[in-house]
Amino acid sequence: MWVRSTMAYRASFALMAVGNLLVTGLEFVSVMIMFSHVDVLAGFSFAEVAFLYGTAGVAFGTADLLLGSLQRIGSRVRDGTVDTLLVRPAPVLAQLAADRFALRRLGRVAQGLGVLGWSLTRVEVDWTPGRAVLLVVTVVSGAAIFGAVMVAGAAFQFWAQDASEVQNAFTYGGNVLLQYPPAVFAQELVRGVTFVVPLAFVNWLPALRMLGRDDPLGLPGWVDFASPAVALLCWVPAGLVWRAALRGYRSTGS
Repeated sequence: MWVRSTMAYRASFALMAVGNLLVTGLEFVSVMIMFSHVDVLAGFSFAEVAFLYGTAGVAFGTADLLLGSLQRIGSRVRDGTVDTLLVRPAPVLAQLAADRFALRRLGRVAQGLGVLGWSLTRVEVDWTPGRAVLLVVTVVSGAAIFGAVMVAGAAFQFWAQDASEVQNAFTYGGNVLLQYPPAVFAQELVRGVTFVVPLAFVNWLPALRMLGRDDPLGLPGWVDFASPAVALLCWVPAGLVWRAALRGYRSTGS
């Protein structure tokens, strides 16, 4: 319904999508400005940082397109409109994901794909079939990991209705974090996004493998291929927390 509503005004949709693309593109402009003053960043060239930016951007953009509407769940809990979702013969999570579905978010995905495509023509990588498959798996698994974080954040809003910015700190903030080489950040932060909130598996670890770079934490080589398993493991607690949040929902009492 929301897609049909959006496409009823195609010129408006096109302008919104292009605007979304340009606004997100300003993030990459900041990277370009940085490299106008330096040749490398933590040992990474401009093309390699663009590769990190592109993989993170496509993964996050895909998750945001599909599940970005979940960040409004706090307002629904406050006004009691979750009640309406509970009586419909459809999963609440699917209804919330589809609520006010913003097709214009394709602009973020397109911008990430553009940067990723450009970087693939510049990075010095011997692209074997195995590496090509790893790239696709990385982007898909990264989107799944971001999606699990979004679901867990939405569940948290059942208890803290004004906590959407807490969720954004791990989603939008995580996206920005992953656009830069891990060596830029403190070891404690790198460990945190590897073992606590495993955002490093979105692109850092597999990207280091594809680019032939060393892991700053010295993890075993097989960890670079663990993104699909990590994505699955992330969805298990996210699903459990989501179910617990729905069971604990008590409406507004009005």
